[in-house]
Amino acid sequence: MTTRSITDRLGGLAFGGDYNPEQWDEPVWKEDDTLMRRARVNLATMGVFSWALLEPEEGRYDFAWLDAHIDRLHANGVAVDLATPTASPPPWFTLAHPDALPVTPQGTRLTHGSRDTYCLTAPAYRSAARRIASALAERYGDHPALALWHVHNEYGTICHCDHSAAAFRVWLRARHGSLDALNEAWGTVFWSQRYTSWEQVLPPRATQWHKNPGQALDFHRFWSDEIIAAYCEQRDAIRAHSDRPVTTNLMLPAYQNVDLWALARELDVVTSDQYPSSPGLDAAADAAFHADRTRSLAGGGPWLLMEQGTSTIYDGDRVLAKEPGEILRHTLGHIARGSEGALFFQWRQSRAGAEMWHSAMVPHAGPDTRIFREVTQVGEAVARLGQLAGSTVAAPVAVLHDADAWWALSMDGLPSPDLSYHEALARAHRALWDAGVTVDFAQPEHELGRYRLVIAPALFLMSDAGAENLRRYVERGGTLLVQHASGFVDERLHARLGGSPAGPLREALGIRVEEYRPLRRKERIALSDGSYGTVWSESVRAEGAETLAAYTHSMLAGSPALTRHRYGTGQGWYLSTRLEGTDYGALVRRLLKEADVEPELPDLPPGVEAVTRHAPDGRRWHVLINHRTDTLPMPEPAHDLLTGAVAHELPPGGCAVLA
Repeated sequence: MTTRSITDRLGGLAFGGDYNPEQWDEPVWKEDDTLMRRARVNLATMGVFSWALLEPEEGRYDFAWLDAHIDRLHANGVAVDLATPTASPPPWFTLAHPDALPVTPQGTRLTHGSRDTYCLTAPAYRSAARRIASALAERYGDHPALALWHVHNEYGTICHCDHSAAAFRVWLRARHGSLDALNEAWGTVFWSQRYTSWEQVLPPRATQWHKNPGQALDFHRFWSDEIIAAYCEQRDAIRAHSDRPVTTNLMLPAYQNVDLWALARELDVVTSDQYPSSPGLDAAADAAFHADRTRSLAGGGPWLLMEQGTSTIYDGDRVLAKEPGEILRHTLGHIARGSEGALFFQWRQSRAGAEMWHSAMVPHAGPDTRIFREVTQVGEAVARLGQLAGSTVAAPVAVLHDADAWWALSMDGLPSPDLSYHEALARAHRALWDAGVTVDFAQPEHELGRYRLVIAPALFLMSDAGAENLRRYVERGGTLLVQHASGFVDERLHARLGGSPAGPLREALGIRVEEYRPLRRKERIALSDGSYGTVWSESVRAEGAETLAAYTHSMLAGSPALTRHRYGTGQGWYLSTRLEGTDYGALVRRLLKEADVEPELPDLPPGVEAVTRHAPDGRRWHVLINHRTDTLPMPEPAHDLLTGAVAHELPPGGCAVLA
């Protein structure tokens, strides 16, 4: 099952959001019916945080209220994405099963009073989650309103309790086979950590100083597998009673401790939530980063934006509002990159509770507001784009993304705290986005032959298989950029001996890193081409590679900073420092030229986003989003699906979908 089955059921792209009628009364429900029709809502997510109402006491279910609302939505032409409410256990559950409350690394057991107060490894929790998933599926599995099943919400809670310790030991036995193999993998000969019985092995709880990095990495891997197993249990319980697609909403980029590639493979349709982390043009770039990653997790096929905020931008310790027109621009940014619609959290802004200030489609001030008027305009725009359903997006460039590499850069004791994994991915994507190029994400072991350029911005941990795959990619004609501190450790988090990166990759790059030299805070190091590096530097020996830029001072004077190696029929580039923004952008544009990669639509000025969706029958649509404050003349007039007329220009902040 795919998003195509959802859009077929909806008769077009999805539009709507989380709906919580239990927070309101009948007059509001009647207004909701009217306003949903006005906004062209066709899909509502229900039940995400409703466990206490659905199961008011253990084993006794109350579905009457949900029956009434699902039937009402169906009569109003709105389909349902029905959630299992397991992200927020009710008070009776935690009172009856205090051992199922999560425990911090410091040993503190958290109390009920928020969401996500559960431990996935607690048998009582897993059993209760399966039971309510099964009960919901048995009751609503073939309901005509049901379009999609939504398991849990943003899986992410990690626990260090005794249940987790026991489950971790079972996982370790399966992975390593013996204590000798475990001790070798974790390097326990250091600091007198050698284990002589399985009972001695614990989660990486709070300790005196640095945790064992191999133990910490395996705990990340274990917890990822536990999350996936918990999801699959609920999914399978649902499938026993229903043939509708099942999903859970991913939260990007780093909220969830889970291998997103592995979890995505278990979903009938990949869905995710996106909230920008900075305003303005950065928010649009963040939406593109999110959308390209989600599409890649979906194997290049259609996916669905499960949550966004109508007017929510998280900027450090405050929440900023979106500017006029940004709801449409952000929505189309996701649809352009493969989403089969756009949903929001939530329909009506809550009047009480922890998220009462989270924006919504209907704000506190009601429908006579800019927000709701824009929501209605966006709903009308999405309704006009039904023919895009099932079309796909092609990308000529890939950025490598790997969960093990991410976790490896979160370990204690690294030489610099500024080796930020997701920042490195976002910088690479942003430089490509600024250049007007659509991007895929891929794992190092994926087949990469269809990409003209591959960028590896943060592969601190690199498997032997990944290194060999990248070597073959270059040998067979690909252009590869590997950035600093890559291939330093193997799958066990053991340092690569004899120099880095990993052996096969050194062959393709024609270099060997002899020494790493982190830079001081705010230190800049000059390169011979006029650019500057920050954060990190390395002593690199060229072993066949051409030096394109060298360090100009300190002990690194004359040492290669940027190299290119012609290997096979391709090129392997290596950058041994973190280039500043404009310098990095210039390097990426140079690589695009070397790889013969053109922007999606050439000759567009900076600040105009363009992406093409392709239909199986050869049709294509260009989605254009003008983030500028001036009017953009169209290269040539074309029919705009959003207006139904021929577009000759794109106004400031305007959008067009050209057929």
